[in-house]
Amino acid sequence: MLHTLPTFLIHWGLTSLSLWIASFVFWGIRFSDTSSLVVAALMLGFVNAIVRPILIILTLPLTMLTLGLFLLVINALMLLLVSRLIRGFTVSGFWTAFFASIFIAVLSFFLGVVLFGGGGSWDAPMPVHPQSQWL
Repeated sequence: MLHTLPTFLIHWGLTSLSLWIASFVFWGIRFSDTSSLVVAALMLGFVNAIVRPILIILTLPLTMLTLGLFLLVINALMLLLVSRLIRGFTVSGFWTAFFASIFIAVLSFFLGVVLFGGGGSWDAPMPVHPQSQWL
């Protein structure tokens, strides 16, 4: 459990930084103080880990019908949910949350790649079985 703590703290910090930058880019996102920013980032991570997968499963037919574009709506709803739960964090409306959630996701990804060399690997090794036989 403790070996994942640094990774958790890095993700929390990147989310906090992305939310802070988004509050300057989008006029509809406001934080009353630093503690509301940090708690909102923590809550956003929690909501994305717990509530978002449940919503994705429940809306799977709609997501498939829209070729995955409904996931952007789910991301916006997660940001709006966090703004309702955290005092001191406000999002003015759905469209602000929609575009801000895209901005936050892209910015968090790029910050992770630039600052920590993270990101996904495109060349994953194929599993090799020593005695595999083709039928």
